[in-house]
Amino acid sequence: MRFDVITLFPELFGPHLSQGVTRRAFESRQVDVNLWQLRDFADDNYRRVDDRPYGGGPGMVMLVEPLERALAAAKSARVEAKAEVGAPAIIHFSPTGRPITQSLVEELAGGSGGVLLCGRYEGMDQRFLDRHVTLELSLGDFVLSGGELPALALLDAIARLQEGVLNDAQSHQQDSFSEGLLDCPHYSRPEVLSGMPGQSESLAVPEVLLSGHHAKIARWRRERALEITARRRPELIQAARAAGRLSKADERFLTEMAQVASKA
Repeated sequence: MRFDVITLFPELFGPHLSQGVTRRAFESRQVDVNLWQLRDFADDNYRRVDDRPYGGGPGMVMLVEPLERALAAAKSARVEAKAEVGAPAIIHFSPTGRPITQSLVEELAGGSGGVLLCGRYEGMDQRFLDRHVTLELSLGDFVLSGGELPALALLDAIARLQEGVLNDAQSHQQDSFSEGLLDCPHYSRPEVLSGMPGQSESLAVPEVLLSGHHAKIARWRRERALEITARRRPELIQAARAAGRLSKADERFLTEMAQVASKA
């Protein structure tokens, strides 16, 4: 799949795309990332891509014409590269957008990519967005300085789902949200962790994880995932229940947990 990124700061992408396990997806071009410097499409000597907003107010607004020229160039390159059949997805990052979720990432990971628009300043001229954007996405209910970080987050999430990228193919299948729940805790060596200075208490790995009993381990992990999700993100439990993802054993555990909590 191919992603074309229109940005004022293409240098922010290089370090991330060349580091960590997900670099395999970018180096192999399973996820082919092409960066477009928006200032290259300005039409004056100052390479201006923004101007004051109509109606007054603080900040600057990104101009339509450079954005449209950059988008046209990216689309043309995609056609030449035979990146997809039909029009590409045009994705804009904005606090007003749809929250990025694991299910959405999985959907995009199975597609042909698209064009990522990274805004800056007070944002892009609304006429450009109305004319071209097919999907607006958000990292959450907060404001960033630009769209580069959400774009990197999306690329990373998509890259790790590509075949052969992770060392263990089951890794992403057990991630938080993959089954609608948060992930369970994980432990490694040593079996017993000595107390901190001034503390006598030592911390041991849960015995069930040392038992070698795969069914018991799987059930323990499932119950811990249910417990953490119910406490931190109860709305995910409701969504999993509505989607039929909870077994009778899951429901019994949640009922027992609620009963214990009510007595505490």
